[in-house]
Amino acid sequence: MEWKKAKKIINKDPEVLEELKNLELEYQIKSQIITLRKEKKLTQKELAELIGDKQSNISRLESGNYNPTLAKLKKIADCLNQRLDIRFVDKVR
Repeated sequence: MEWKKAKKIINKDPEVLEELKNLELEYQIKSQIITLRKEKKLTQKELAELIGDKQSNISRLESGNYNPTLAKLKKIADCLNQRLDIRFVDKVR
């Protein structure tokens, strides 16, 4: 299926559209972790070792099958020389 056709279907269903919005934060987090890990030229295994975890957990996190704790995100940020910034913002309607 072409993206244009899929987008039309998605936009017609408000529940699907809302769920996609709900998943956006998770997607952004995993995408940033993957990008930063690759910029640092680290494998999943190397990142896991740095934070005292298993490679399989990093794989699950990056694939979206695992939601890390704030403590885990903090460890990952520290190892990637980043500052974790979490905040609440008003919903835009």
